[in-house]
Amino acid sequence: MGLHLIPSAYINSTYDIDFQLLFDNGFRGLIFDIDNTLTQHGAPAKNNAVKLFRELDEIGFKYILISNNHEERVAPFAEQVGAEFVADAGKPLAKGYNAAIERMGIEREEAVFIGDQMFTDIAGANAASIKSILVRPLSKKEPFHIKLKRMLEAPVKRVYLKNHNIGDYNGLFK
Repeated sequence: MGLHLIPSAYINSTYDIDFQLLFDNGFRGLIFDIDNTLTQHGAPAKNNAVKLFRELDEIGFKYILISNNHEERVAPFAEQVGAEFVADAGKPLAKGYNAAIERMGIEREEAVFIGDQMFTDIAGANAASIKSILVRPLSKKEPFHIKLKRMLEAPVKRVYLKNHNIGDYNGLFK
C-alpha cells in the first residue's frame, strides 16, 4: 500500500485559511503541524500564531498540535499558543492523528489537518482518513533531509496543480 500524498486543499499559508468557512461547513477540530506551518522551523510562536489561536477560540474550534519533534520543542510552542499537543507523533503513521481526534473528542469527519509536507503531514492525515490542507512552507531555511523531501514532493505538487487551484476549498467539502 503506497502513500497517498494528495491533500484535500492547497492554500498559500495557514494564515490565509478561511477558518470561519471551515466551521460553517461542519469542521470542529483542527490539527496543526508546527514547523514551517505555524512558524519557521525551530522558532517560537510569533504574534500571528498567538493571534490565530485566539481567533480560533472565538470561532469555537477545538485544536491540537502534532509534531514528530520531541516534547522539548513542542511543549513551549504549545504553551505560547494555548494548545494541547502530541509530540513524537510518528507521522506519516496514523497514530498521532488518531490520538489528536480522541483528545479533542470529535468525530473524524469534523477534523481537518493543516501542514506543509506531503510525505509526512498529508500522507499521515490521509492514512488516518482525515481531510487535509497543504500549505506552502513559511521559510526555505530547513534541515537538509526536509529539503530532499521537498524535491521529491515537487512533481506531486505539479500534478496536483494541473487539476486544482491553490485556494480551492472544494476538496474539503466532498
